[in-house]
Amino acid sequence: MSKNQELADFIWSVADLLRGDYKRSEYGKVILPLTVLRRLDCVMTPTRQAVWDRAASYTGENKDGLLLAASKLKFYNLSEQTFDTISSDAANVAKNLKDYIRGFSSEATEIINRYEFHLQIDRLDNADLLYQVVRKFAGLDLSFEAVDNHDMGYVFEELIRKFADASNETAGEHFTPREVIELMVELLLAPDDDRLTGEGQVVNILDPACGTGGMLSAAEEHIRKLNPRVRVNLFGQELNAESYAICRSDMLLKGHTAKNIRFGNSFSQDGHDGETFNYMLANPPFGVEWKKVEKAVRQEHEDRGFDGRFGAGLPRINDGSLLFLQHMMSKMQPLKKDDAGDEAGGTRLAIVFNGSPLFTGGAGSGESEIRRWIIEHDYLEAIVALPDQLFYNTGISTYFWIITNRKPADRKGRVILLDARDQWTKMRKSLGEKRKRMTRDQIGHICATYRDALSIAGDEGHPDHTRVKVFANRDFGYQRITVDRPLKLRFELIEDSLAQLGASAAVKKAVGGDAAVELLLAALKPLIGSQWSTKAEAWEALRTAMVAGGVLWPSAAPFQKALRDAVGVTDPEGEVQLIKGKPEPDPDLRDNENVPLGEDIDEYLAREVLPHVPDAWIAETRNPKTKEVERFKLGYEIPFTRQFYVNTPPRPLTEIDAELKSLEAEIQALLGEVTNG
Repeated sequence: MSKNQELADFIWSVADLLRGDYKRSEYGKVILPLTVLRRLDCVMTPTRQAVWDRAASYTGENKDGLLLAASKLKFYNLSEQTFDTISSDAANVAKNLKDYIRGFSSEATEIINRYEFHLQIDRLDNADLLYQVVRKFAGLDLSFEAVDNHDMGYVFEELIRKFADASNETAGEHFTPREVIELMVELLLAPDDDRLTGEGQVVNILDPACGTGGMLSAAEEHIRKLNPRVRVNLFGQELNAESYAICRSDMLLKGHTAKNIRFGNSFSQDGHDGETFNYMLANPPFGVEWKKVEKAVRQEHEDRGFDGRFGAGLPRINDGSLLFLQHMMSKMQPLKKDDAGDEAGGTRLAIVFNGSPLFTGGAGSGESEIRRWIIEHDYLEAIVALPDQLFYNTGISTYFWIITNRKPADRKGRVILLDARDQWTKMRKSLGEKRKRMTRDQIGHICATYRDALSIAGDEGHPDHTRVKVFANRDFGYQRITVDRPLKLRFELIEDSLAQLGASAAVKKAVGGDAAVELLLAALKPLIGSQWSTKAEAWEALRTAMVAGGVLWPSAAPFQKALRDAVGVTDPEGEVQLIKGKPEPDPDLRDNENVPLGEDIDEYLAREVLPHVPDAWIAETRNPKTKEVERFKLGYEIPFTRQFYVNTPPRPLTEIDAELKSLEAEIQALLGEVTNG
């Protein structure tokens, strides 16, 4: 067991004191903030007196900078309390601990307040546990000499992991399983190994739904293994206050600029407005509606278009997944040329989605338009399907989307689909909905397959050939056509026809009131049972009867429609109805077809439709925005499951019959044993 693991286990052993008064899922509410406080207390020790002296000697305003300089840290504390003094006064431990927390500078105070630790102080004090817990932490040496920033980061990450395991019923909202993070980071960064190993490298990484910061930490760890000298700046934003506090604490303990982690909703409060990043990664909530921020999002979409974040389109209100993706893509660095004329800049990003963003929304919808924008601009590098039951709070299938504006030359104009759904190992014990995990070997296998995807896809003899498919961008596009067929009617007058006419408001208005309606019904009653092949014949007979009964024949369109609805009967052999000399479409026979992008829609109609329904045609509609007549709508979808579907033929009937007979014989034998016994 490593030194860091031992230290994390020792800190977590405080849970032994909490057991009974706290649920397992609540241990982290005490242990994590106290770990932060004790670390800050230890590292402030060498400069604490200097800070106090500077504070006492300077009476002017705006002394924060002077005190930070005296502390030689990114925080300080002006309280006269320390963990040593707090733990030596059992009678006043709650009062002194609160006083100590109030003494911190704004950077640390903002973090501690998000933990709402004052509630735990009172709870521990009421349970007579506060003194015992504080005394145990006071015995920990978390100074720089004992634990450097790098190791402290590992210790805190291990505590976060323990908190996630203990909180498995809600962990999925805030924690992403470690192996999922590792796979995502490796898929995101592996193509850039050479780029990251140069001298003087500065890498900026963003997670706009950072939770407790696990993805950011894993990305930094991967990069530092490649190049220990690289400067990695981590940025994030988180909506959940507790997760935000944990993440920001982690950054502070590792020596990062903690203020780069922002609090708030990424859609309505962009914490990194105007900034761009080398890499981005995120696991946003699945299928969460964005109604609370709808006004701000729609206003940005309508007012700023592509100058804002949501120019490509808006998805339906009940799933903001593709809003997260657009938000991230708005922060991609533009491509440029370096001094040597080589391509520089650009961004790679990875995001976890469920299956919905792949296909939800038909042609012309917000989702389809977003996919269209991404694919037509050649931003989509790959989609990787993961095993189900990987996450704590959902067992559904999930997918990585890999997005970049700097694809390698051999991948330009292409999209890789990689099926890794069978790369899993069953867990001995479930954690919430998480019943599967990916081993280190399986992660390595997926990454190797991804790296060599183009060659594997072209080699039918490769063992992973069936896992990989490579498509041209245009393969995901389609032309949505509406196929109409003519409305064909015959005409008859029955009792129900009269009842329908009598109840029609349009008829009542056209003939002049209830009395006129009664006259109309009386005039038409003798025709009950009559049938006509054409509308002209029917109208002539009906008009003659109405006039003879003293009712004028209204020519208004509403009356004509109500009359046809009452006496017209759809019939494949009936008369084709016309509007201005053209066949009227039958809405009940209307159908839609998706024509592959690039194929002529008339040729498709002639080949696929007309041999079966020769009277069909492609409907024309007028675009409400451009006012132009359109014969199709352009759409994009990614039918991942369909591409990897393998048909399993049904078992032969003889085999099924033999199995049934075998089971029947087995049952008879068992029954015989019972009755004979």
